[in-house]
Amino acid sequence: MDSQIGFTCEEAEIDEQWSFVEKKANQRWIWYAVDHSTNTILAYVFGKRKDVVFKELKVLLEPLNITRYYTDDWACL
Repeated sequence: MDSQIGFTCEEAEIDEQWSFVEKKANQRWIWYAVDHSTNTILAYVFGKRKDVVFKELKVLLEPLNITRYYTDDWACL
């Protein structure tokens, strides 16, 4: 059965948090997007703090037709 959810979001906040595996030099990041009007997590990815990981998150968000992103000045947006 093939189904799709008809959800769109005009604005989203994108943020990241980190932790480490075994030692602090081995950092791992979670990147996520939040719709503040519904307090819903729209998408998330895990990886290093690199542009390529952030761009993976943007690809996941494309179907939502977001027109405005809020970040803490992440340069690759």
